[in-house]
Amino acid sequence: QVQLVESGGGLVQAGGSLRLSCAASGSIFSINLMGWYRQALGKQRELVATVTSGGSTNYVDSVKGRFTISRDNGKNTVHLQMNSLKPENTAVYYCRLFAGQNFWGQGTQITVSS
Repeated sequence: QVQLVESGGGLVQAGGSLRLSCAASGSIFSINLMGWYRQALGKQRELVATVTSGGSTNYVDSVKGRFTISRDNGKNTVHLQMNSLKPENTAVYYCRLFAGQNFWGQGTQITVSS
């Protein structure tokens, strides 16, 4: 069983920064990809950023240049540094791990006030 524990969510003013972290534990043999997704109220869950085991990253266009994903392979941890936050970034952010199958965290709320 794999557990994902997210931290770092909260309330921030527009233009501010937050850093999300996700730590994976359990029976993990080979992680292919870790990343962050978000779901705003009334909308579908969408990709924010992912990083592969080889270090390749992928971002949704709307966060490029503002968000940075990083991964500590030795600690099975992924981080998302979010700068210049906007009210439209308000959502529940979910950590995802793919290691032959998908695992999801419980989500952490990010609220950006204008």
